Amino acid sequence: MILQQKMMRICNAPALLHYFESPEKAGGRGTVLLFHGLGSTKERNAKELTGLACAGFLAVGIDNVGHGERRFADYDQKFSSREGGFEQNFLEAIRETIGEIPDIFDALIEMGYSDPERLGVTGISMGGYIAYGAVTHERRLKAAAPVLGSPRWRVEHSESPHNNPDRFFPTALLTQNAGDDEHVSPRPAKKFCEVLKPYYSEAPERLQHIEFPGVRHIMPEKEWSELWHNVIMWFHRFLKE
Repeated sequence: MILQQKMMRICNAPALLHYFESPEKAGGRGTVLLFHGLGSTKERNAKELTGLACAGFLAVGIDNVGHGERRFADYDQKFSSREGGFEQNFLEAIRETIGEIPDIFDALIEMGYSDPERLGVTGISMGGYIAYGAVTHERRLKAAAPVLGSPRWRVEHSESPHNNPDRFFPTALLTQNAGDDEHVSPRPAKKFCEVLKPYYSEAPERLQHIEFPGVRHIMPEKEWSELWHNVIMWFHRFLKE
C-alpha cells in the first residue's frame, strides 16, 4: 500500500491528511488530530503524521490559528518575544484553535471520513496545550496524548484545563514531558495527573504520565522516537477498543 496525502480545508482550518487505503477506511479505525508547536506548521510534523497513518489511523495535521497557511500578518509582533502581550496572544491562539475542534470533527464525520466513536487528539508543545483543552471542549474524544505541553495556561483563566479536572474522565489521557524542559515545565502536567487520579479510579489504566529525565524541550532522536511510539500505542489501545 502507498501512503496517501490530501490537503484540504476543514471548516476554516487548513489540514493535511495522511492515510493508507482511503480516509474512510483509516478513519474507521480511528481519527487523530495533530496540532504543532509555536512557529511551526502542519507540514513539519509529516514524520509524526506518517507514523500515525502507518499504525492504521487517519492522521490529520492542522495549522494552529495564526500559523501556516493562516499565519498572522503581524505574527512576529505577536510572538517574537515574551514582551508586548506575548502570553495573551499565545493564549488567544490556543483558545481559538481549541474552539474549532468540534466543528472539525463534525465535518470529518459528515464526510464519512471519521467514526464518532474513535476520535483522538495529540499535539506538541503549543499543540500540547491545545490537546489538553480539546478534552474539556470535545466530549466525544476517546483518547488524548499531549506532548511537551501543560494543562495550566500561562494566563490565569477559568477555562484553563487544570481548573477543570472533572471534564477529563473517561477520555484516556497520556501526558509526556521532558524533565529539563526550558520552555514548558513538566511540573504542572505531573501535578495534574495526581489531581486526576481520583476521577480515574474506576479505570486507572486510562491515565498515565511519562517524564523523560535530563531531557530538554528539543528532545534527542532516541527519546523522541520512544515518546512518539508511546503516543501511537496509546491510540492503538484506546481508539481501537
